[in-house]
Amino acid sequence: MTHPNDEDANDLGTKEELKRLRQKLSELRRKLKEAKGQTPEQDESSPHVSPLAPDSFPDLPPVAGVTFAAAAAGVKYEGRDDVMLAVMEPGTTIAGVFTRSATRSANVLDCQQKVGTDSADGAAIIVNSGNSNAFTGRHGDESTNALTASVSQATGVPETRVFTSSTGVIGERLPHERITAKVGELVKNQSPDGIEAAAKAIMTTDTFAKGASIQVEIGGELVTISGIAKGSGMIAPDMATMLVYIFTDAKIARDPLQRILSRLTDSSFNAITVDSDTSTSDTLLLAATGKSNAPMISDLRSANAKAFGAALEQVMLDLAHQVVRDGEGATKFIEVSVSGAASASDAHKVAMAIANSPLVKTAAAGEDANWGRVVMAVGKSGAKADRDLLSIRFGDILVAENGWVADGYNEETGAAYMKNQELVIGVDLGLGAGHATAWTCDLTHDYISINADYRS
Repeated sequence: MTHPNDEDANDLGTKEELKRLRQKLSELRRKLKEAKGQTPEQDESSPHVSPLAPDSFPDLPPVAGVTFAAAAAGVKYEGRDDVMLAVMEPGTTIAGVFTRSATRSANVLDCQQKVGTDSADGAAIIVNSGNSNAFTGRHGDESTNALTASVSQATGVPETRVFTSSTGVIGERLPHERITAKVGELVKNQSPDGIEAAAKAIMTTDTFAKGASIQVEIGGELVTISGIAKGSGMIAPDMATMLVYIFTDAKIARDPLQRILSRLTDSSFNAITVDSDTSTSDTLLLAATGKSNAPMISDLRSANAKAFGAALEQVMLDLAHQVVRDGEGATKFIEVSVSGAASASDAHKVAMAIANSPLVKTAAAGEDANWGRVVMAVGKSGAKADRDLLSIRFGDILVAENGWVADGYNEETGAAYMKNQELVIGVDLGLGAGHATAWTCDLTHDYISINADYRS
């Protein structure tokens, strides 16, 4: 007769053996890549660069009042930078938007508590990849506190103004001592030109570093906005859907900065999806150093505020689109444009239902012009819809209208269009003036491969 405790012991032994096998497999993969002459950056987390990637990392102009540094702490990855530090001068205002996940990380909870306070002090942001510091109980709080204390001591920035983010595996204790050991090096190596290195350091399954920038004239003076992001999987709208850090030298108080950021998030980072899964660690921080000679922005109705908002929106959309273009296993960039809805809310529901549909996404991957799957997604969205008023387009091609396939449409034309790398699915509900746009990617076998092996 087997005792229950014996079964528990057997289960534990099996788990330990599985862990050892995973570690051995990871080591064999590393040695194989070394034998092939591949660089450390070409590890199992980034087997190839997305076919939708930009040609190169953009040239981001420095933002006055911000310095960056990156270092290799060995949190998970070997031979590559995996932690970045950004330090902002006194007078910086900070705004933020965060995941609404009920299981959000200790870092997110700490940032949420800090971001709503005004301060004339400087600020710092420290981010690590490889471990999300999420679902680790009190250990998560201990790690967050250790990081903020270490950065505060090294930079002179108060702990209440040190913001942390962690991204990577959930449920494993963060070896924060590896990061704190690098804080002195990070502070020593700060540079206004270090933003590209910072963008590379926060990558996990990303296949390319993401950055965007714009310069805009406000009150006759130049204002710079530059941002970086990471995100490839576990991307679905419930705030920012990734890690994003945007820096500007504009002069703007915290309240209007927060209001602009929150509004623009809905039409950018809350309008993209890769796989309908929302991370525990989603964080978007916007820092305004006030070092530009442009006038202070305080009235959101002013021309200066509108010019700043329009420029910030371009940076946010650029970064959001780059995340979709780096969707795990993606080969198609898909825009879903919905019009004629009874309300803007209904239009958003329909757009996201289509963008999140595995059937729509796999049809795109297979270059199948299966418009019936679009009809299905509209019907399940929960928005008001009338079958006989609905029309569907693939790009400029009218595919269906009045509840049936359009006159003159043929499958050959639709199939030829689906071979493009960039696709537009247009839906008009014929009910009102509500409209919305969402962006997504296709769903391929590579998505399964990447995520099946994620922890190994």
